[in-house]
Amino acid sequence: MKHPVDVHVGKRVRHRRWLVGMTQQQLAEKVGIKFQQIQKYETGMNRVSASRLWDIADAMDVPVSFFFEGLEGHDVGTVGTGTPNDILADKEAMELVRSYYAIPENQRRRLFDLARVLSDVA
Repeated sequence: MKHPVDVHVGKRVRHRRWLVGMTQQQLAEKVGIKFQQIQKYETGMNRVSASRLWDIADAMDVPVSFFFEGLEGHDVGTVGTGTPNDILADKEAMELVRSYYAIPENQRRRLFDLARVLSDVA
């Protein structure tokens, strides 16, 4: 049975990997393991040891504590009207965030204002 902490840590590994645009293979090579092991970590199937988590944090340029953020009071379900608590678990949302920050700042601000207006209308 998967432990909720292992699942949470695995999701945070996947989120960070998606955010930096790294594949499982690339992360595995940086850490010195097979990509299948990264898959197992990300699903919480296998527990990440402290030393391996240290290596993963180093490879993705975050402190080890990053993987435990949001763990306290972690609820399953949705917040408000259908927004998942763990919105960063959605690959499409992560791609949207990555694309958003690739837009020049002045255009990004205009897009943000437009999205805010559209969401207020809905």
